[in-house]
Amino acid sequence: MDEILTRFFGDLAGRIGGPLSFRLILQPAVAIYLAIRAGVLDAHNGRPPYFWTILSDRADRSELLNEGWKAVAKVFVLAVLIDVVYQLWVYRWWYPVESLVVAFVLACLPYLLVRGLANRIARARQHVHLR
Repeated sequence: MDEILTRFFGDLAGRIGGPLSFRLILQPAVAIYLAIRAGVLDAHNGRPPYFWTILSDRADRSELLNEGWKAVAKVFVLAVLIDVVYQLWVYRWWYPVESLVVAFVLACLPYLLVRGLANRIARARQHVHLR
């Protein structure tokens, strides 16, 4: 088990300077753009911050997760595909769990973190304009 974890974290660290490293900027940037767009729309519709609502509101959780997945699914799938190409190119092998972790970190995590922040900023701007 220790060997697997050592290889896993070593492989993840190796992606930073390896081939196709542009994706480490491009994919989170696309996810952040989608999150900002959705967060601003949430603010205009009077909806609470996304991630906080997922954590605190059981009634709306599945609907919000589905909505978020629809928004970020293409970026996630692209992140998986590019990581598969990277792994086949560099390691001549594919490690599916690594691809899923990388895709989550590059696509889903930025979306989850930024959508609620964008909502809060947009709400604050609305309050300033209303005064």
